[in-house]
Amino acid sequence: MKLLRHVAAIVTLIVLATMVADATDPGSLQDFCVATNGPAGVFVNGRFCKDPNLAKAKDFFLSGLDIVRNTNNPVGSTVTPANVAQIPGLNTLGISIVRVDYAPNGGLNPPHTHPRATEILVVLEGTLSVGFVTSNPNNTLITKVLKKGDVFVFPVSLIHFQQNIGKTRAVAIAALSSQNPGVITIANAVFNSKPPISSDVLTKAFQVDKSLVQYLQSRSWWINN
Repeated sequence: MKLLRHVAAIVTLIVLATMVADATDPGSLQDFCVATNGPAGVFVNGRFCKDPNLAKAKDFFLSGLDIVRNTNNPVGSTVTPANVAQIPGLNTLGISIVRVDYAPNGGLNPPHTHPRATEILVVLEGTLSVGFVTSNPNNTLITKVLKKGDVFVFPVSLIHFQQNIGKTRAVAIAALSSQNPGVITIANAVFNSKPPISSDVLTKAFQVDKSLVQYLQSRSWWINN
């Protein structure tokens, strides 16, 4: 009986470990898997690998994250990604980063989610007000003011934002736990989907006048990814 309990405990641990593993990007069974384009019309959960013997340093390299970005846009921020699309060698490694530049006096990385990644952000310059909202039913706002050198974590899939509350520009670098974390910018997804969500649906969901919903659907929304 005691042996059976031990076996049951081991099986439980294996199941839990498998569940954790399935919640992240697929693990690598080799040193690396440099992404390459596969056959036309074929899609996989990740990217095809090129022959590792043909790998070059450029497959693992990206320059330019030191460059100050133009934030002259409707939200006052610019996101510069460094994921598998820019660095093919990230394929299967389960990590990527972004640089975010924020305009002075309110530059905003608007509310968004990363469906496949937790994010950890470090402030390099400036002062940011950041936060995320927990899931239903509480929808609690967890928020903090960050200064240079401060770090903050945004849990996977939760809606979050950052805003520059200082009078000078701000810069942050964020690491994400996926080679391709994805971005869903909330306003753009809701009011600028193609084809559009029925205004009747949005009117009832947001409990506002239909003319306001139609106005919001007529706007051009900044994706910022």
